[in-house]
Amino acid sequence: MGAYNSGSFLRKGEADVGIRKWLAGLLAASLVAVALAGCGGGQNQQGEQSQQGSGSQQTGTGGPTGKTITVFSHLTPNEIKELQNLAAKYSQETGNKVNVVQSEADFQAEALAAQSKKFDVMYGLPNDNLGTFQRAGLVAEVPEGLIDWSVFNPVAVEAVTIEGKKWAAPVALETYALFYNTEKVPQPPASFEELVQIAKEKGGFAFDINNFYYSFAFLSANGGYVFKNNNGTLDVNDIGLANEGAIKGWEFLQKLVTEHKFMDPSIAGDIAEGMFTQGKTAFFISGPWSVAGLKEAGTPFAVAPLPTLNGNPLRPFVGVQVAFVNARSDNRDVAFDFIKWMVKNGAELYKVGNRLPVVNEVLNSAEVQNDPILRGFVESSKNGIPMPNIPEVQAMWTPGANALKALTAGEITPEQAAQQVVQEMKLGIEQMRK
Repeated sequence: MGAYNSGSFLRKGEADVGIRKWLAGLLAASLVAVALAGCGGGQNQQGEQSQQGSGSQQTGTGGPTGKTITVFSHLTPNEIKELQNLAAKYSQETGNKVNVVQSEADFQAEALAAQSKKFDVMYGLPNDNLGTFQRAGLVAEVPEGLIDWSVFNPVAVEAVTIEGKKWAAPVALETYALFYNTEKVPQPPASFEELVQIAKEKGGFAFDINNFYYSFAFLSANGGYVFKNNNGTLDVNDIGLANEGAIKGWEFLQKLVTEHKFMDPSIAGDIAEGMFTQGKTAFFISGPWSVAGLKEAGTPFAVAPLPTLNGNPLRPFVGVQVAFVNARSDNRDVAFDFIKWMVKNGAELYKVGNRLPVVNEVLNSAEVQNDPILRGFVESSKNGIPMPNIPEVQAMWTPGANALKALTAGEITPEQAAQQVVQEMKLGIEQMRK
């Protein structure tokens, strides 16, 4: 496959600041959406869908035909173009017309657009935003039996599950892994204990350590978690970032800076990437968004899954691009039919945006397994944890960064960092509910 495009991925805590701002008014906008829904009469969704299905013609495969739907998408321009090509093929096969629109609207605008039925499908949205749309009543539950969930990476299925129900279809994955300089280190280390020793001898290790997106993997390795997952329901009252396992992760992160002195406590992501690009470090943690620049610079590198810590695999955040149906759409039968068709026919859309596939058949294909860079990210994702898909996850980022900055500067202990992030998250969640 072609080189990755660094713009195809959102770098958590940096390039996706716009998304975070886009979500800043989510809960307030949810109230607008709910109010509008109340004015709309709140018809039973199952009843509406049954009426739609009974009044439409059927294709040879049993799907609806002769209707028009609009698809909003936040994917990249190249992905939008390919999505339009796939939509045209769907139209040829079914007789349904699909209008694909690249959306750059904020949540308030899209909440109103959903209520006024301006789009039927949202195709390409980070799963950590899904719960806010769902809580606002803007997402139709995926009908039972529509999709064979066994074809997907289990992490992707978990990413679209809220309170035990499926609300979207996975489209593509994104996560991070270990980059290593192949001239300095011919083979990747199996453990972080081994990495520390190699880094001391062969050139060091640096990454955006104060970015909670990356450092969470060290907390999760020994049992830390953001919100407890109770059979598909995330419990915001059970935050696991200060449990015994998480504290082991906080301790290791602090040692990387204060004891091993691999990086400055104020290091930023671009500085860490620049050091690796220039051959000043042997190891670096990042995602596919860094690949294109490294290739262009001629840096000798490979990608491997994140090493273990204390014998346990690191569990990085996995972001999942998803597709959902607007709960207020008058054409939910066609909208779901399109999503079902895309699951079967659009599995390789990930190539255009240089993302990671979600379908097991593609994940296990020779093309993926024989690509040493792509394979490293795929293997890393198999140990991953889906980004929490409920609105309260927005209360995690700033407290996480604050605790890491104080921790790596040696201003607080690992135990204090753990307690600080939990307390600040609880306060943030309380404020979101007011």
